[in-house]
Amino acid sequence: MNVDTILKEMTLEEKASLCSGNDSWHTKPVERLDIPEIMVSDGPHGLRKVKDDSEIMNDAIEAICFPSACATACSFDRELVSSMGKALGQACKAEKVAVLLGP
Repeated sequence: MNVDTILKEMTLEEKASLCSGNDSWHTKPVERLDIPEIMVSDGPHGLRKVKDDSEIMNDAIEAICFPSACATACSFDRELVSSMGKALGQACKAEKVAVLLGP
């Protein structure tokens, strides 16, 4: 099933439920349509993810911290910013994070 078909089949309540979350870091699943929960995490200057076994919000995994978005934009170096995006994507993939909420 493609995204357009799934969106047409979702109720307004199911769509809205994706905005509120199942907990601090996961979306609500839509079991009726086999949509699993996915993990989201903070940026904006790297991947900030709470350790899987921790209840403490500031008990985060070790992560690379990149310069701020305004600083990288001032570089006008598209290749540099692209490589930063790829590194962030690799970090997310390694930590099973589906969506990085920034930059």
